[in-house]
Formats: sequence, C-alpha cells, structure tokens
Amino acid sequence: MTLLHHDITLAGPWVRGDLPGPRSAELLSRQQRRESNARTYPRHLPIAIEEAAGSFVQDMDGNVFIDFLCGAGVLPLGHNPPELVDVVTKQLNRLTHALDLATPAKDAFIEAQLSMLPPGMRDRMKIHFCGPTGANAVDAAIKLCKTATGRGDIVAFQGGFHGSSHAAMAVTGLVEQKAPVSNGMPGVHFFPYSYCTRCPLGLTPDTSATNCVGYLERSLVDANGGIPLPAAVIMELVQGEGGVIPARADFARRVRALTRDLDIPLIVDEVQTGCGRTGTWFAFEQYDIEPDVIVASKGLSGIGTPVAIIMYDARLDVWAPGAHTGTFRGNQLAFAAGAELVRIVRRDDVLDNVWRRAAQISHRLAELEKHPWVREVRGRGLMWGVELADPLDGRPAGKLARTVQANALRRGLILEAGGREDCVVRFLPPLNVRAEVVDTACSILIAALDESSPTPSR
Repeated sequence: MTLLHHDITLAGPWVRGDLPGPRSAELLSRQQRRESNARTYPRHLPIAIEEAAGSFVQDMDGNVFIDFLCGAGVLPLGHNPPELVDVVTKQLNRLTHALDLATPAKDAFIEAQLSMLPPGMRDRMKIHFCGPTGANAVDAAIKLCKTATGRGDIVAFQGGFHGSSHAAMAVTGLVEQKAPVSNGMPGVHFFPYSYCTRCPLGLTPDTSATNCVGYLERSLVDANGGIPLPAAVIMELVQGEGGVIPARADFARRVRALTRDLDIPLIVDEVQTGCGRTGTWFAFEQYDIEPDVIVASKGLSGIGTPVAIIMYDARLDVWAPGAHTGTFRGNQLAFAAGAELVRIVRRDDVLDNVWRRAAQISHRLAELEKHPWVREVRGRGLMWGVELADPLDGRPAGKLARTVQANALRRGLILEAGGREDCVVRFLPPLNVRAEVVDTACSILIAALDESSPTPSR
C-alpha cells in the first residue's frame, strides 16, 4: 500500500530492517556508478525515495519517514500539496515557458511577491527574474550593485553560504568548497558575523554590534583600512548552511545603518529564510530593516518547480537590456504555483502555524540544553539547529552529528547536518506541519541524540 492510498499521517514513520533496504540499495548502487562524485545527500541519507505526501516520504522498500529536510527548504507546504499540483497541472495545458515575455501567470506571480513586502517597500521595488537557482540570483545581485555603484569590491560575512556558482562561492565562507577552484572572483572581504556562541573575535559574547560591526565600520572608514568602498554588503539574517545562526538584532540594524550612511547597497540573501520560513515572509521584517536588494528562490513556487528572483530598489535599476539573462527565467509552472502559494499562506494563516510550531519545538528541545554534548539549541520560525560539541574541550562534534542523523533516519526522521565541521543537526519542516508530527520528530531527535552520545571522560 502506497502513500497515495492511505493516510500516513495517522501511522507516522515506519522503518523495518536495515537501511538501505534491498530495492533502495539497488538504485543507490546504480547512482554511485553513473552520477557525479559531487553528489552529497545519498552519502548520509542512504534511501531511494519512491513517492511522498505532506511531511512524509516513502522509500523503495516501503519505509516511511518524516521529512524535516524538505528539499533543503524548497517545499514550504510539504510534498505534493494538492492545490499546487492542480494549479501546475492546469498551467501545463496553457503555457510552460516564455522567456521574459509578459504572461498572465508571471503578472500574477509578480503581484503576489510584491504584495508580501512591507507596505513602505512595495511601490519602490522592482523585480528581476534570474536563472532558476538561488546562486544565480546572488550573481545577479552582485552584478546589479557593481553596475549601479561603479565599484568592484564586496563585503561578506564569515559563516555565510550563498551558493556554488563561481561568484556565489566567492562570497561564501566555506573554504573547503572553494579551495580546489583557482582564480575565484576577486575583491571579496570577509568580516565576523554575530555568532556569539563562538565569538569570531574571541571576545565577550552578546556584544556583536559593538565588536563585529565596529570592526567593519573602522575598516571601511579608515583611509588605511585597505578596503575600497564596496559595491555591496551581502548578508543572511539567519545563516542556514552555516549552522542556523540568527543574526543578533543590534548587529543587523547597525549593519543596515552603516551601509546606509556610507551609501553601500545592502543585499539580504533570503534564499533559505524567505517564503515564510522564519515566521514572516522575509526574515528581514523581524529586524526592522529594509534592504536594498532581496535575493529569493527555494520556496518561491511552493512545489519545487525552480524559480529565482531579486527584488531591488528602483534607484539601482541602471543596467542595460540583457545585462543578466537566463533561458529558464520564464518558468510559467513556477509562476502559477508561486501565486497560488501566497494565496494559500494567507487563507490558511500558515505563518501563524510557523510561530506555533516554533514555540512547540522550542519547548520540546529545551531539555537538550542540559545535555552534555549540546552547546546550543537555536532557531527562528521553522529553521532549527542543535549544535553539538565535546563537553570537555568545546570542539565541534561533527562526527556525533552525523551519527545522530543516521540514528534518526533509522527511527524514521530525515534531518540534515551543517555548520562548522557539520556539527549542527538541522530541522527544516514544512511550514504547515502538524503538531503531532513535530512532537514525534522531536522525540526521535532526542532519542537519537541519547543513543549516539558517548559518556564524557577525561
């Protein structure tokens, strides 16, 4: 019996035997022979997925898992939401691709996206359609700001992740990813981010605005600071791949104030935090700031159909026709689904569910704060991370995090690991996830952590 023929939300996760099962193992073996060595997720999640519905996936061997990875945040309403499937199916019979020509589906999508901005921004922001990935939109944002300012340098933050294209990788903090690729984009300068649990400056925690932004400000205004006035500052309000690290409010506000004072465009990367993930449509709304450029992708269509955009202040719109193009920027299926997603989010008060489930997760995982291997439990909306560290020396416990991930999978829960040395176990549930599913997932995570953790010893 498959997911499409019974209500798996009543049964919950169900795993029998070893993983991978025989049918999954067969597909994984063929994948290993034929696909690139750069593949990642099958290395730590050894299952082959046959079908999915809502918060659940079923593998080739009939095992059912709660999916708290959701395509790395691409599926804000979970797998195959019926209304979005219906909209996409209808659009398939009308028009699927139209480059950047005007279409009713695109017009409705633009209206929906602009309507979700704070009132003061809606009338002065323009939208540009990029290639279908967040990384391509990051590239577009950088090109836009360089063109508009006539400057060439970019300021980024340690721990940030902005994608794997050449330019996006250059503004990403992860050295391991870009070390093998010579001659990266020049002119990128990294500054400390408000990761107070592991202060990048080795100073007293909770002073991120004074320390981190103060250092940035002195570097930019000092005639001997070595950094020309940059074309842009790019920032995540919650570092996702960096380990689910929310920016401190004073840090984000002082960065915005500094960039405004120096007339530096501020790019906010909302690829993972956007589309309601943090409890507001965009994370920057919770910080009482207004960026000059917003980068969005991942959850925009609501159903995994790719689309990426930048929205930016009209004063920056100085580039020439064709300055940034992409053949697949006219994905009508994504536009139709994305407009419908906004309608559903409003109708069903999905963002209220994000806040309620966030409070539930916070309450359930509070007990982990006393666990010897847990350094910090943190999150915003439905982005959560549990950072693991050796209780004796405080070093990141990446190996333990991968063991927790494996044991959680064996119990029926799909999680991801990220952060420094992959020491953070991460939650990215659907935004409409039900309370009972969250409760089950939290219980599995706690049990997997207890099962995996060694007894500290000197």
